[in-house]
Amino acid sequence: MIRMSLDDGVAEVVLDAPGRLNALDESGLDELDDALTGAAAEGARALLLRGEGKAFCAGRDIAGVDPTTDDVLGFLAGRVEPVLRRLAHFPAPTFAVGHGACLGVGLGLLIAADVVYLADDAKVGSPFGRLGAVLDSGGHALFVERLGAHRALDLIYTGDLLSGAEAVRSGLFSRSFPADEVVAATREAARRAASGPTTAFTTSKEIVAEIRDGRIGLWAAMERENQGQAALRDTADYVEGFAAFQEKRRPEFRGR
Repeated sequence: MIRMSLDDGVAEVVLDAPGRLNALDESGLDELDDALTGAAAEGARALLLRGEGKAFCAGRDIAGVDPTTDDVLGFLAGRVEPVLRRLAHFPAPTFAVGHGACLGVGLGLLIAADVVYLADDAKVGSPFGRLGAVLDSGGHALFVERLGAHRALDLIYTGDLLSGAEAVRSGLFSRSFPADEVVAATREAARRAASGPTTAFTTSKEIVAEIRDGRIGLWAAMERENQGQAALRDTADYVEGFAAFQEKRRPEFRGR
C-alpha cells in the first residue's frame, strides 16, 4: 500500500490504500518504514508524505482486530513509534500533506513531519473517546504544547474535530490551502528545500528539536548555531550558496 518515487532530490512517499482511507496495519507500517529507509539510502534531499484518495490516513486499520486479544501495546510501541521516529529523524527536510481524515496514526505522521500543509477541509482531532481508547501517536504532546491543557482536554473529551483551516489558525500546523491546491503547494515547498542547503537545514532541524524538547535555551541554541555555521563553512552547499548570494547582491553594492 506504500509507494515511493524520487525526482530531482525529492522523495515522494504515498499511502495508497484509498479504499480504507489509508488506514495502516502492521504490514502497511512495515512498508512505510522500508520506504523511509529507502529514501534516505538513495540520498533524498527532501521528503514529501501524502495519502491517495479521500483521506491522508484515518489511523489504524482495525478490520478484523479482536479487542479482547489485541496486542495494542505491541502495535503502538513496536510498530507505530519506530516509524514515527524514523520520519522525525529523516536526514533531510520532510513535508506532509494532510487532507480528509488525519486521525490516530495519521495524526502522528503529521506530528513527526517537519512541515505540514493541510487542506482547508481536512479533519484533525481525537475521536478515540468513541472507541473507549486513549489518544495515541503523540497527540497529547501536540495538543498541550500548542493549544494548552484546557483546549487539549476539550478536544479529547468531546471528540470534536478541527478543520484544516482551524488547525492552522490554532497553531497546530504550518499552512492550509484549498483541497485542490495543497499537494501542488507542498510539492513546490519540498522542491525548494531540496534545491537548498540540506546540511544547513538538517542542522536547523536538530536545533529546533533540542529547543522543543527543552534540552537547550537561548544561549545554548546560539552556541549550537555558531558551531553549526562553522562546521558548514567548507561544504559545497555553503560555498556555492555564499557565492550565489554575493553575485545576486553585487549590483546593490555597486550602487553605494
